[in-house]
Amino acid sequence: MDLFQEAQEMEKHAKSILHILDGKVMGVAFFEPSTRTRLSFETAMLRLGGRFIELGGAEASSLAKGENLADTVRMLDSYSNIIVIRHELEGAAKFAAEVADSPVINAGDGAQNHPTQAMLDVYTMWREFGRIDGLSIGLLGDLRYARVINSLIQLLSLFNVKIYLVSPPSLRPRNELMDFINERGIRYAYAEDLNEVIGDLDVIYVVRIQKERIPDPIEYEKVKGSFKLTIDALRNARNELIILHPLPRIDEVDFAVDYTRHARYFRQAALGVPLRMALIKLVLGGVE
Repeated sequence: MDLFQEAQEMEKHAKSILHILDGKVMGVAFFEPSTRTRLSFETAMLRLGGRFIELGGAEASSLAKGENLADTVRMLDSYSNIIVIRHELEGAAKFAAEVADSPVINAGDGAQNHPTQAMLDVYTMWREFGRIDGLSIGLLGDLRYARVINSLIQLLSLFNVKIYLVSPPSLRPRNELMDFINERGIRYAYAEDLNEVIGDLDVIYVVRIQKERIPDPIEYEKVKGSFKLTIDALRNARNELIILHPLPRIDEVDFAVDYTRHARYFRQAALGVPLRMALIKLVLGGVE
C-alpha cells in the first residue's frame, strides 16, 4: 500500500510543481493511441519537476524506416532516466526492460496487460471506500478482449473481494484468466444481466467493446450494443455504489449516468496524475 499512500500525498500537489526529479528525463514511447495514460504520465513527470521526450508513433520515428524495436529502445534509453512504453505486441514492455538500463514502465502491452490502469482503478476504489477487502465488484462489458481486465483481476487477487463477471457469453474472460481466478481462489459469479446482481455491488467497472481487438468483424457486429448502463439500471443499486470506467466511453454508459451520485470515472481519470506521480517517484527513488 506504499504506492497508494504516496499517491494520496501526491494529490495535494497535483496542480503544482515539485522539484523531486529536477534534471530527470522520461522517455515516452507510445506505439498505440492513448489520451489519458499518455497525458497523465507526461503531466506527472512535469509535476515532479522532470521533463519528458516523446518518440511518437511508429510512423513518426525511424521504425517507419525499418529500425527494430531493440535499437529504438536503446536510443531512447541513452537519452532518458526512465522509459514509459505502450505497444501492440504482447511482451514488448518486458523486452524493452531487458534491453534498457533505465527502468521501464508498462503503459499497455498487447491485448493482455495494462498494469498502471489497474493500479489506478484499485487506488480509486481505495480512496472511495478506505479499503479493498470485502468489496463486491461487478465487471461489465468486454471481459474477453479488454487488456485492463487481466491486470485488474490480477491485482484484485491480492485482496479479499468477490467479482461478478457480467457480459454476454461470447465476451466472458479467456480460459487462461479463468484458470488464474480459480487457482487464486477468487470468489466469482457469472451474470448476463446487470439487473441480476446490481443490488449486491459496491463497484461497477465498465469496459467498452474492444472493436480493434476483436479479430472477426462478424463477431463484433453480434456483440455491438449488447450492454449499456442506464439510469434505469441503477434503481436497485446501493446508495454507496460507485461506477468506474477506464475510458474512452463509446455508448456503453448513458450520458445521464454522469450526473448521478454513483459516477466516479472522471475522478478516476483525474487520479491518474497523482497515482503516476507516486509510481514514477518510487521507481526513480531507488535509481541513481
